[in-house]
Parts: sequence; C-alpha cells; structure tokens
Amino acid sequence: MSKHILGTFDEALGSLRNDVLTMGSLAERAVALASKSLFSRDTDSCRSVIADDEAIDELEKQVDRDGIEIIVRFQPLASDLRSVISAMKISGNLERVGDLAVGIARRTRKLNENTAIPEIPMLGEAFRIAQEMFRDSLRSFGGEDEALARTLKDRDEPLDQLCKNFDRVLTEAMVRNPGQVREYLSLAIITRNIERIGDHATNIAEDAVYAMSGRDIRHSDSGAGK
Repeated sequence: MSKHILGTFDEALGSLRNDVLTMGSLAERAVALASKSLFSRDTDSCRSVIADDEAIDELEKQVDRDGIEIIVRFQPLASDLRSVISAMKISGNLERVGDLAVGIARRTRKLNENTAIPEIPMLGEAFRIAQEMFRDSLRSFGGEDEALARTLKDRDEPLDQLCKNFDRVLTEAMVRNPGQVREYLSLAIITRNIERIGDHATNIAEDAVYAMSGRDIRHSDSGAGK
C-alpha cells in the first residue's frame, strides 16, 4: 500500500529521493554479495542476494506510485518535473541492477556445486570496475555531482572491452574442456550481467545529469560534453 505523500512538494520530492537512495544502497549491497559469492564460492551470499531482491522490487513500485502522485498533485514544471522523472527512471535502473545481481547469484550457486572454474579470477577486474561505476553513479545522484556523473560514459568502454576479452577466453576454454561447457556458458551469462551493471550505472548518471542541468547526454560521444 502506498504511504502518505508529505504535504509540500519539497517534502514529497525529498521522500521520493530517499526511497531511490535506499534502493541504491540495497542494490549496491546485492552487487557486492554477488561478487563475494562468485569469487569466494560463498553460497550463503547467493541466498542473501536472492532473498533481498523483493525489497528492491517493492521500493520500485513505491517510487512509481509516489512519483505519479507528485506529478498529479503538484503539477511541477521545469527542473522540479525533471527531478521527479529522473528519480523514477533511476529507480527502474536500480531494480534491473538488483535483477542482474540475482542472475549472477543464481548462476554462481550452480557453479559452486561443481569443481571451481580456473578462469573465474580473470573476471575480477571487470567486476571491480562495474562495482565502482555503480557506486559512483549513486554518489553522483545522491550528491548532485554532475562532474562525477559525466565520467561514467567513458568508463563504460574499458569494461565492455574486458568483458569481450573474457568471452574469448571462455570460448577457448570450452574447446579445451567440452565436459564443462554448461559451466562456461553460465560464466558467460555472468559476464554479460556484469557488463549490463556498467550500462545501468551509465544510465543512472545520465539521468542524474538531466535532473541537475536539463542536458540530455544519452547519445553524445562523451559524458564530458559542454
């Protein structure tokens, strides 16, 4: 059930932002636990990621309900409207990051039932970059840091390249170890999820820039534009 929207626009917007930031904290924790589950073969962490996903989903619904109510009740214009719309869009990206963390955890839980795949540590740098990008996207939104937000797009390209390189490693490993093809395919899906976390971090940063300045940098060559 939707909670009561506070009386003034500023109060309502503050409540909306707080819910988005809470979603961000939960999603960041889910990504960290997914990483721990993969690199430490920690099946308990897998279970925690999956169990906590419902809270993120419920908060996304709450943000959507409250955002619509704010628009209907207060009819905000210009920067105020951008702030509401951006918060709602960011919550959608956060929900998908939570889903990606769950996907990693579920695949990892299966991997942990079998002999460790020796190539897994090679994915560590890509996962580290994805986590840092996601953390900084949340910081840019929460701290209204447009300069930080504009760094995310350029940082996504090295992550994409690392993931592509690792896909080639996995293809070669499948040829050498045909009996473990299923495990390597699971690891390929995990790699794709890590890459997508970087994509959503970039989306969050782009929405943060839009909320702060009104500039749409989604299809520009670099986030560091004018």
